[in-house]
Amino acid sequence: MERGDFEELTSLWLAPEDVAYAEDADPDDAEDTSISCVHPGWPALTGRGEVLRSYALIMANTEYIQFFLTDVRISVVADTALVTCTENILSGGPAPEDGDELGPLVGQRVVATNVFRRTREGWKLWSHHASPVLADADDESDTADDAGIADLPDNTEDDGPLA
Repeated sequence: MERGDFEELTSLWLAPEDVAYAEDADPDDAEDTSISCVHPGWPALTGRGEVLRSYALIMANTEYIQFFLTDVRISVVADTALVTCTENILSGGPAPEDGDELGPLVGQRVVATNVFRRTREGWKLWSHHASPVLADADDESDTADDAGIADLPDNTEDDGPLA
């Protein structure tokens, strides 16, 4: 993404051919390999066409982008990996027509969840969901207290299945 290499970005996403199926398996029983993506402020996108078009659009309208990942957590179970992180993003729009400089730089912080699947070619991205961080971590406890969330009862006992 930072290099603007759409072909490389495309190769990082899971594709149907990345998943091996037994030769005698019924294709209707094949696992769903549809990819999904939620960019901050966007609706959920499903399927390679929608997801990759969204990245093409973002890349076409972003002159500069750089990601600084923090709070990275990784969990692997069998052939699936869950990666959460905070994406600290610095980006710039198109340059003004009368100069060679970048457009104004904008900083944004989002929290992201990424699901990867192990394939013959290595790990491939199956789902990406990013949401904007609206408050600083230091402000979270104050915000929860102000909203009365801290006063909610603790329902940690197992009362059986949810209704």
